[in-house]
Amino acid sequence: MEAAFTTDGAYAYVSNYQMYGPGFAHPGHDDCGPGGWDTSFLYRIDTASLEIDQVIAVGAVPKYVAVTPDDRYVLVSNWCSYDLSVVDTIVGQEVRRVELGRFPRGIAVDHDAETAYVAVMGSTDVAVVDLDDFSVGWIRGVGSAPRHLVIDPRDRYLYATLNGEGRVAKIDLSTGAVVGRVATGSAPRSMAIAGDGASLYVVNYRSDTVSKVTTHDMAEVQELPVAHLPIGITVDDEAHRVWVASYSGVLSVYADR
Repeated sequence: MEAAFTTDGAYAYVSNYQMYGPGFAHPGHDDCGPGGWDTSFLYRIDTASLEIDQVIAVGAVPKYVAVTPDDRYVLVSNWCSYDLSVVDTIVGQEVRRVELGRFPRGIAVDHDAETAYVAVMGSTDVAVVDLDDFSVGWIRGVGSAPRHLVIDPRDRYLYATLNGEGRVAKIDLSTGAVVGRVATGSAPRSMAIAGDGASLYVVNYRSDTVSKVTTHDMAEVQELPVAHLPIGITVDDEAHRVWVASYSGVLSVYADR
């Protein structure tokens, strides 16, 4: 479903959306709730050999994956079990399960690896998880169906795509207040942030477009057509390129000057 890399690039962690075959009679899906669904797995891939060297049990329908900046934990949002798996990278096992609510999705971690923010897409809220004691606080009323999160380089602002209302929200982390919103296209989903924090890049799933947003004023400065059903995005700061993956099987690359 998703992948995240350790800081040195030596390993990739990949979530497995559904399991099939003997012992897995009840695979989860996108319209589900806790109870009765098969749990699934996170795979660790050695990027030198491209071999799977760890298989780690997590929750039902694991989706987003984030490696903490100190490489201590891998965090996995479990869509159908409504919780967050905390995987210890040293032992290669889940060491904590944190209940969050309906349809947890995107994850962002501050640069000190002290706090994780999780978009709970079946709500209007973002969970705030303390990575020391795993207590949970909340940023309430961010907007309809928050899906993807990114954090700026200074840990001052958190940005959330709002799949349910076609906008992106800017959240001041010192107060928890939404201090800006901008409309992009229909159903903004994945998002990337430039290394300097000055720009956001957003795929609009239903509009078949990709948007560039400037963060200081939360203005959409460009929206371009892209292949049908764009879903993944990343930015290459050194090459000034934005890469977009679409469910229609196309990788699109844009120059960003």
